[in-house]
Amino acid sequence: MGLVAAMSARELILGRIRDAVADVPRAEPPAWEPDAEQDDATMYARSGSLDSRSLVELLAERCADYRATVTRCENGDSSIAVAVRNAFTRHSVDALVTPPDLPPGWVPAEVPARVDAPPLPLAELDSGVAVLTGCALAIALTGTIALDAGPAQGRRALTLVPDVHICVVRAAQIVFGVPEAVDALGRAVREARRPLTLISGPSATSDIELVRVEGVHGPRRLEIILAG
Repeated sequence: MGLVAAMSARELILGRIRDAVADVPRAEPPAWEPDAEQDDATMYARSGSLDSRSLVELLAERCADYRATVTRCENGDSSIAVAVRNAFTRHSVDALVTPPDLPPGWVPAEVPARVDAPPLPLAELDSGVAVLTGCALAIALTGTIALDAGPAQGRRALTLVPDVHICVVRAAQIVFGVPEAVDALGRAVREARRPLTLISGPSATSDIELVRVEGVHGPRRLEIILAG
């Protein structure tokens, strides 16, 4: 008991992993290779054949099913800015918060904006503002937006604390299914060690009586702007 108490949590976890893999044959590959898999149960579809237009349509449909507000616009900064302005005015918020590397053309001149640099206090993010970001990619089949803290996305708290999230998704960022998304996001996790946030509609949960409660784990209101 004394020895376990003296071990750090990291040492304890690594020790358990070493014990768990001690009997793994040396010839076994360190990572799963789908092309070498012989089990028919794993032969699921890993890509889709929809064209770009169909992917956009499917994503819009699935996101609307999740009660997100979806706006379609042309793939240009001026068109995106108009859509952002309209999304902003739909909500009773005082300002728009943006990551420091957001394309400046996305922010309408008439909308009061604050840049999250230096990082704004959490209390300020929770005080009647909307956040505007881009995304890493979107999954058409599941209506999911993926953030990996990359360009135009900002830190994770930026999209978890404010009550309104306005997210721009370009048509070229849409993939068909989850396997394609996992493959595309792998580098951000393995090499850059960036956190992932997967968003399927506004934050919502249900209690034991199945009463829907929104805003528990993130924004209650999600605005998705599909550009292109």
